Amino acid sequence: MINPSLNINSTEFEVDNRIISDFVLNKLIPVVGISAFPINEMMLMVSAVCRFTPTLLFEWGTNSGNSARIFYETIKEFNIDCQINSIELPDDVFHTEHPHEYRGILVKGLPEVVLHQGDGITEAIKIYLESTISGDVMFFIDGDHSYKSVKRELDIILRMIQGAVILVHDTFYQSSDSGYNIDPYLAIKDALRGKNYKVISTIGSPGMTLIYKTNHI
Repeated sequence: MINPSLNINSTEFEVDNRIISDFVLNKLIPVVGISAFPINEMMLMVSAVCRFTPTLLFEWGTNSGNSARIFYETIKEFNIDCQINSIELPDDVFHTEHPHEYRGILVKGLPEVVLHQGDGITEAIKIYLESTISGDVMFFIDGDHSYKSVKRELDIILRMIQGAVILVHDTFYQSSDSGYNIDPYLAIKDALRGKNYKVISTIGSPGMTLIYKTNHI
C-alpha cells in the first residue's frame, strides 16, 4: 500500500487519514483489537511510523506484544525497513504486569521484531549505541508509570539521541482531583520545558502523545 505521508517537504505533520483508517480497521483491529489501544491511538502510532520511517524502533513493557505487533504490521504494510526491539523485564523479576509465558506472544518468530530482557531504557540505549543501523530512531514509552519513571526515560532519550521521535502512552490529562494518572502528562511537560519540540496528542483516555524535533520534518 502507498505510504500515507503527504507533503513530505512541509514543516507540519501530515498524513492521509483515509489510508490509515482503512489499514487500522481492516488489518490491525482483526489482529490486536482495541482493548490496549483505541482506534485514534493506533492511528497516531501508524501515522508516526509512516511519516518518520524509522530504521530502529524501541519499546519496553512488551507484555503480550500488542504495540510491537501494531508497529510490525505497519512496517510490513507500508514497506518500511525497520528493526523493532521490544524489551521486557527478566523472568526472575517480580512485577504485577509481568506476562511471563505470554511475553511477546503476538510477535514471537517475526524476523523484524527482536525480543530482549532487561530494564527498558537502559537496554534500548545499549542496543542503539551498539547498532550499525543508520537512520531515524523511534521510541515508544508506556506511560502507565510514575512521573519519576517517565521523566527519567524522556530525559535520557532527549539527552542522548538528538532528533529521536517519541510516542508516549497513557498521556491523557485531567484535573488532579479526578484521581486519574496525570504523571505521564506532567513528565512530558517538564521534560520538554525550554526545548524545541512539537507535540501531538490524541483526545480522551488513555491517550497517546507524539513528540518530535521541530526541524525534523
